[in-house]
Amino acid sequence: MTQSSLTDVDWSKIPAPSDDGSAAHLTGMTIPAVALRATNDTSVTLSEFKGRTVVFGYPRTGEPGKIGLVDDWDMIPGARGCTPQTCAFRDLFAELKAAGAAQVFGLSTQSNDYQTEMASRLHLPFPVLSDEALQLTRALKLPTMSVAGLTLIKRLALVIDDARITHVFYPVFPPDRNAGDVLDWLKRNPQKT
Repeated sequence: MTQSSLTDVDWSKIPAPSDDGSAAHLTGMTIPAVALRATNDTSVTLSEFKGRTVVFGYPRTGEPGKIGLVDDWDMIPGARGCTPQTCAFRDLFAELKAAGAAQVFGLSTQSNDYQTEMASRLHLPFPVLSDEALQLTRALKLPTMSVAGLTLIKRLALVIDDARITHVFYPVFPPDRNAGDVLDWLKRNPQKT
């Protein structure tokens, strides 16, 4: 099945991912000192940030003119929806900041070159981090899937307070509601100082 666009998705026709337990270990973990390339031409080490950071991870955003990585991309539970998820975080960015997120980052295993083009095309107000070498993914044992010989992060969102994961959203479905769910959680759970 193919969709007419990257953002116009009928979620009733997309299989929802199930909670396979592969993110259960993340709450309470300390973020390791791993430097990742960001779309704003910086190197970001998440463990160095004080305050609250939100990181949303996803398999891979779509490319213009190309709907899926493989023909049955839409039928892989949790694969479809990276661009809608990213656009939702873009659209709620100011509200997320107002609710206490000092930093917001996207995260995938796509190359920094691709992510930089995507961040510009989607007018993202936050950097996207490339874990192309899987350093953070392996260090945290993030949930992954293998598609077309690539290791991709399964969709999730992390709330990190002073380098410690305090809340995990996993599985995430539908993806375009993830930013709103994170925003609601931030409003209900202000960071303790």
